[in-house]
Amino acid sequence: MCEGIVEELLGIDLGDKRLNRRSALVMEALAANPEASINAACDGWSDTLAAYRFFNNSTVTPEQILQPHFEATQRRMREHPVVLIVQDTSELDFTKHPTDDARCLNTVKRFGLYEHVHLAATPDKLCLGVVGSKFFDREPESLGKAAERRTLPIEQKESFRWLLGYRLACELAAECPKTQIVSIADREADIYDIFIEAQQQTGPRADYIIRAQEDRSTLERDRSAGPAAYVKVRDEVRRSKLLTTRTIELSVTPKRAARQAHLEVRSITVVVKPPHARSHLPAVTHNVVLVEEVGGPGDGTDVSWLLLTTLSIETLDDILRVIDFYVARWIVEIYFRTLKSGCRVEDIQLETNHRLKNCLAFYKIIAWRILFLTYLNRTCPKLPCTAVFADSEWKSVWRVVKKKPLPKKLPLLSDFLKLLTQLGGYNNRATELPSGPQPFWIGLRRMTDFATAWIAFGPQE
Repeated sequence: MCEGIVEELLGIDLGDKRLNRRSALVMEALAANPEASINAACDGWSDTLAAYRFFNNSTVTPEQILQPHFEATQRRMREHPVVLIVQDTSELDFTKHPTDDARCLNTVKRFGLYEHVHLAATPDKLCLGVVGSKFFDREPESLGKAAERRTLPIEQKESFRWLLGYRLACELAAECPKTQIVSIADREADIYDIFIEAQQQTGPRADYIIRAQEDRSTLERDRSAGPAAYVKVRDEVRRSKLLTTRTIELSVTPKRAARQAHLEVRSITVVVKPPHARSHLPAVTHNVVLVEEVGGPGDGTDVSWLLLTTLSIETLDDILRVIDFYVARWIVEIYFRTLKSGCRVEDIQLETNHRLKNCLAFYKIIAWRILFLTYLNRTCPKLPCTAVFADSEWKSVWRVVKKKPLPKKLPLLSDFLKLLTQLGGYNNRATELPSGPQPFWIGLRRMTDFATAWIAFGPQE
């Protein structure tokens, strides 16, 4: 696993060959034990000090560290007919041990960074890598002034990151001309500027699926609501024909228990008015898919998705494809969970934001790798386990878990990962779904210890 992840840094150019070599050593150390502190992950004080000096080097930036991974991700993208670029923001809370130059999150008493990330994934949720990432934070005097910023140009707002994310997806569409690129985002990305840009795009264009936050107006007057009222998009699609029903599995979140959701699906194409304060802008044509839960718990977690898209909705298969692509957006939530819980990045204690951001760049790649291997088992189970793991890794795990001699036939990836996740506490019963990332990252940590002992003490089989 560590050998494979170092390949994500091939071609790194930090302006010094010694720094390039050190980046690989730091990656190996952190990836071998993602949950450990930097001190515990490194092999002794000299390696720990070298890692700290690397993070502190003024010539090293997170963008430089991530650049070879970005390029490797693009190469993986070109191997697939459709790739989803999922963008989302999460906060990294360092309030208990802020850096010396830390700024605010959402209050003056909370310190840390917001990370806005762009993940490339296949429609079946195989995460191909990170293609973009930006940090931001807030000055104390800027808090509580959202209303004042409402009239500012989009370039001066935090929400500009969503438009930049769509532009990045369009750039990737140009770089990967044989791959259909679809930008996926949740309600914060419901920004009229994105729709205008997509409609007026002349070069390679990414499609998008964005969950609506605003219930915008159509061009049709709503006389029953008053002389200046217009029919709302949600009302318009709700009145349309019921196209189908379907059932999806909702995973557990802090706000809801896992459950099956029974959904009704409707879809129309509609022309949308620009916002009242920006009436000089042209109208936009949306393909709209409405997904609403029937018989939900009524506790505020009922599914109600109004999806705006440039993808075709001509057939029922097209419409279901839009829903499936949006459901795949959940991979970014799993990524953030892996980053925070699997890599424990909020426990990192470094003195400056520069050091912290350089360190976090490595953990972004490590979190992706854990996620990639977790879903690779589901999409390519027939691969030999040596496609991912070294002999010392799979052999040591086999002997520890099976307590039997090594098999004459090389195990498949799916068979080996059952053993690996068993080390992480997963039962792998026939009735259970495939393991998520948590047993995986625990199993990887234990595997690293076994592989080290295997190399040091044998047996050499």
